[in-house]
Amino acid sequence: MTEQSKGGRIRGNGRRRKRPATGRRWGAVAAWSAAVLVLAGGTGFGYVYFKLNGNLEGVDINARLGNDRPENVDNGSMDILVLGSDSRSGDNGAYGKDEGGARSDTAMVVHVYEGHKKASVVSIPRDTLVERPKCTDEKGASVAGEKRAMFNTAYEAGGPACAVKTIESMSGIRMDHYIEVDFTGFKKLIDKLGGVEITTTQRIKDSKSHLDLAPGSHTLDGEQSLGLVRTRKSVGDGSDLGRIQLQQAFIKAFIDQVKDVGVLGNPKKLLDIADTATKAITPDSELDSVNELMSFARGLSGLGAEDVHMITMPVEYDPADPNRVIPLEAQSRQVWQALKADLPIPASATKDAATGKADGIVKQRGKVRSAAPE
Repeated sequence: MTEQSKGGRIRGNGRRRKRPATGRRWGAVAAWSAAVLVLAGGTGFGYVYFKLNGNLEGVDINARLGNDRPENVDNGSMDILVLGSDSRSGDNGAYGKDEGGARSDTAMVVHVYEGHKKASVVSIPRDTLVERPKCTDEKGASVAGEKRAMFNTAYEAGGPACAVKTIESMSGIRMDHYIEVDFTGFKKLIDKLGGVEITTTQRIKDSKSHLDLAPGSHTLDGEQSLGLVRTRKSVGDGSDLGRIQLQQAFIKAFIDQVKDVGVLGNPKKLLDIADTATKAITPDSELDSVNELMSFARGLSGLGAEDVHMITMPVEYDPADPNRVIPLEAQSRQVWQALKADLPIPASATKDAATGKADGIVKQRGKVRSAAPE
């Protein structure tokens, strides 16, 4: 996690987007990373706010990036970079050796359209070769840029700010917020929510993610959910693109699960979920208090799975290395230009892109839905 002094934080020059519309007193904080939607809430008791505030440790992206960023566009929309870190330190050591660093195991750009009734999510394959810009790391040291760098090395090389700068350089879109989720917090949150219901259309057995699911309906606990969103070799063509398709299907199932959880009449359950959620995430410094997080959540509380359109950034396998992918420049430009203009992503943008061939393996239980903004 990144250290940050709340007393000395530097805000950006004004807010980019219109404030979210007022919603119910509790809401869902959309945190799509390693396929997770984080539920946050609070009550009127001061000690509860103090407890939850103590869980939140933010990172000041604005101060670290300065003015070398895309223009603030005030069109009522909002863009959020959500990362899942593959750090193997601490409790996350169960998922591999701690090699002293972390990479962004999952990366998604969440674009919430004006009015906050629809959203598009663009997954960035971790193996995408990109031109990583020059960055400043978390200790203030300069990190050289690199051509043909794997996207997930941006976080490893320079932390959250470098990941944000890399996305902004690729897309030309300024990120309004940053949210990071870790493995252990992800598992605990799923368990607090009571699991996530999915349907598999074929057996998924993966020795590396320790997952073994027969075809049919399942309620996945936290360990199984983490295994699902990390499964790669046993689905589709075995690439990271197939894993992304599993993640996207899981997200839609999770959104529905969160919407169905009854917490309004159960303050203890609400507090337990909020406590777990606030421990699981590292937000940017504009979301690192309960009041800020709740305001953000209210603006997203009306989104259901049917309101979220999910794609993978258009890529093709690298001719020089089939274990890597490279962006399809024209199609990727279509995606980013559409989101920058707050427009739906055109179907033509993904027409010729590599897919990973894992579509349809995981579905919401009893539901097969997808929705693009009209």
